Amino acid sequence: MSPHLIVLPVVLPLIAGVLLLRTRHGSPRTKRWLGVGATLALVVVSALLVDRASSGEIAYYALGDWQPPFGIVLVLDRLSALMVLLTSVLALGCVIFACGGDDEQGSNFHGLFQLQLMGINGAFLTGDLFNLFVFFEVLLLASYALLLHGGGKSRTQAAVHYVVLNLAGSSLFLIAVGTLYGATGTLNMADMAARIAELPAERSGLVTAGALLLLVVFGLKAAILPLYFWLPRAYAAAPAPVAALFAIMTKVGIYAILRVYSLVFGEQAGSLAALQQPWVWWLSLATLAVATLGVLAARDLRLLVAYLVLVSVGTLLAGLGMGSVEATGSLLYYLVHSTLVTGGLFLLAEMIGLQRGKAGTRIVRGRPLTQGGALSMLFMAGAVAVAGLPPLSGAIGKALLLDAASAEQQPWLWPLLLASGLGAIIALSRAGSTLFWRSQKGESDGEPLPRQQWVGVTLLLATSPLLVALAGPVSDYTRAAAEQLANPDAMVRTLLSDAGDAS
Repeated sequence: MSPHLIVLPVVLPLIAGVLLLRTRHGSPRTKRWLGVGATLALVVVSALLVDRASSGEIAYYALGDWQPPFGIVLVLDRLSALMVLLTSVLALGCVIFACGGDDEQGSNFHGLFQLQLMGINGAFLTGDLFNLFVFFEVLLLASYALLLHGGGKSRTQAAVHYVVLNLAGSSLFLIAVGTLYGATGTLNMADMAARIAELPAERSGLVTAGALLLLVVFGLKAAILPLYFWLPRAYAAAPAPVAALFAIMTKVGIYAILRVYSLVFGEQAGSLAALQQPWVWWLSLATLAVATLGVLAARDLRLLVAYLVLVSVGTLLAGLGMGSVEATGSLLYYLVHSTLVTGGLFLLAEMIGLQRGKAGTRIVRGRPLTQGGALSMLFMAGAVAVAGLPPLSGAIGKALLLDAASAEQQPWLWPLLLASGLGAIIALSRAGSTLFWRSQKGESDGEPLPRQQWVGVTLLLATSPLLVALAGPVSDYTRAAAEQLANPDAMVRTLLSDAGDAS
C-alpha cells in the first residue's frame, strides 16, 4: 500500500476545494459531479486506511520528509482511521442531499464543503499540537461561511454567536499551545509525552495550566456544559446539509480530549495523568441532564435534533469520564452511531419542512405532506435509532456503555442515560404525531422532493441497521482502538525511534 495514502484525506479535499472555488460560477452539474466524486473517492481512501490500521500498525507520514519531532507529521492508527472514515461517509450523504437544490443557494457551497473536510480530516490525523490548532482554524473558517450559506436573519444571528465563541476558543487554544511549548520545548505530541515524563517539578504548574486550558478549548468544541449554549441555535439555523456535517464537529472536540489526554497526559505523565477525568465525568452527566430537558422543551424539529446531538455529547463524554478501556471502546461504537443518525435526522427535518409550507419544521399542525408515508417511515426509523430502542444500533451502543460502568458509576449513569432515552421517546413521539397525524384538513400542494435528498437521508439512516448487522466486527474494532489508545508508549516509540533511525 502506498505510503502517501495517509496524506490523501487532506490533499484530496484541498485540491477539490480549490478547483470548485475557481469554478464557482460554472455549471451546477459540473460542480455537483466534482463534489460528489471527490467525496466518494475520500470514502474509498478512508476504507483503505481503516483496513491498514486494523492490523494494529501505527504509521506516520512526514511532510517534506522532515522527521519527527521537528517536522509536521500525520499519524494513522485505529482511532484516526475510524474518524476519517466516519467523516467521509457522513459527508457523502450530506453532499448528495445538497445536490437536490441546497447547494444552489450560494455559489461556493461545494468548495467550502471540501475545505471543511480537509480541516476535519487534518485534525483527526495530525500528530502535532500546533497543527491541531491550524486544522481547527481551517475547519472553523469554512464552517463560518457554510453557516451563512443562503443568508437569512436567523442564520446571521446564530453565526455571530458561533464565530465570537469560537474565536475566543481559538485564542485560548493558542495560549495553551504556547504555554506547553514554553514548558516542554516541543509541539509534537509524542515528543511532548516523552518530555513530560521527565519534566522538572518547577515546570509542572505551567504544564497543568496548559492542560486545563486545552480542556476548556476542547470542551467548547465538544459542547460540554456550560460551554454548549452556542450549539442548538447554530445547528438549527444552518442549512440542512451543513447542520448534518456539523454533527461531526462536536466529535472533533471529543476526539481531541481522547487523543491529547491519553497520549500527552497519560500514565507516563505522573501527577498529570487522568487530569481531565473528574471534570469530564461530572460535567458530562450535567450535560446529559440539561440536554434531555432541552429535547423535551423543543418546539421545532431542527432544534429538537440539535438537542439530541447534545444528548449524544453528554453520553460520549460520560463514557470518556469513566476512564476504562471498555468504556472507551463502547463510546466509539456509540460515536459512530450517533453521528450518522443525527446527521440523517437533520436532513430528514429539512425534507419534512419543505412539504409543510409555512409551518416548516415547527412542531405545530400543518398541511398534509405529499410524501408523508415515506417520510413517516424514515422518521420512525431515525427516532427508534436515536432514542436507543431495539433493534437498532442506539440500543447496542447504550447497552455497551451501561455495561462498561463500574459499581461506583452505575448509580449516576444508569438513571440519567435511561431518562435521556425516555425523554427522546416522548419528544419524538409528540413531534411525529403532530407532524404526520394532526394535519389540517385539505389537500397538500407540496412538490415531490428531489431524489438526491431521498438518497442522502436514506444513506445515513441505513447505517443504523448496518451497524447492528456488523455489531461484532465494529465493536471488536472499537475495542482494539481503545486498547491502542490506552498504550501511548507504542505511538511514542513508533514516531521517535523511527525518526531516530531515519536520522
